[in-house]
Amino acid sequence: MWAGRAQASLRVWALWPARVAGRRPLSCSTASQTRSNAPRCWNCGGAGPGGPRRGDVFFCPHCRVLQPPDPTRDYFSLMDCTRSFKVDTMKLQQRYQQLQRLVHPDFFSQRSQTEKEFSEKHATLVNEAYKTLLAPLSRGLYLLKLRGIVIPEGTDGELEKQFLMEIMEINEKLAEAQNEAAVNDIESIVSVKQKECISTASRAFEQDDFEKAKEMLTKLKYFSNIEEKIKLKKIPL
Repeated sequence: MWAGRAQASLRVWALWPARVAGRRPLSCSTASQTRSNAPRCWNCGGAGPGGPRRGDVFFCPHCRVLQPPDPTRDYFSLMDCTRSFKVDTMKLQQRYQQLQRLVHPDFFSQRSQTEKEFSEKHATLVNEAYKTLLAPLSRGLYLLKLRGIVIPEGTDGELEKQFLMEIMEINEKLAEAQNEAAVNDIESIVSVKQKECISTASRAFEQDDFEKAKEMLTKLKYFSNIEEKIKLKKIPL
């Protein structure tokens, strides 16, 4: 029996990775230092694997107290979405409802003042993330922002004159529209234009063509502004 165990131990030892040249093995002190650098619970000082805020662990695994929001986490990670222009909006909504049940301030009315403040921060962050990722325009702008690309105000000069003339004509027709049918016609035109911009932007993101994506999102901003004007036009005075 002992001979069998010895042979098994030798087989396991043979599978153990050899020491890599130029790299120091992780000593006990280094491992301890790595654990000490992990985020720790503000309440009990404890830290699970990777810290109490790792992944979806909003609560300390030891004392079950709510932790502050993770500043390194982007909206896609928070809402459990792939970092992409294409987002499953049904899954996004389900995730939003799940997080609301988890961190909404109403569930922390009897908890400490610190947890109340953290729950408000979490809820605000979740609302911002949901709103940003739900709409194609804000989602695309956020994707560009993560890449360090921002569309500044007053970028008309970067668009072709033909497009700007088209926007002017649509705005003029909307201003002159005297009945609901005329407004609905303009709304249909704008809806088609928005879909074209979204489709082209989606392909641009898939191909990592961020300049093209930026152009399409800039155009989409114009059509979104007209969409808001149409909504106001439909409100009875």
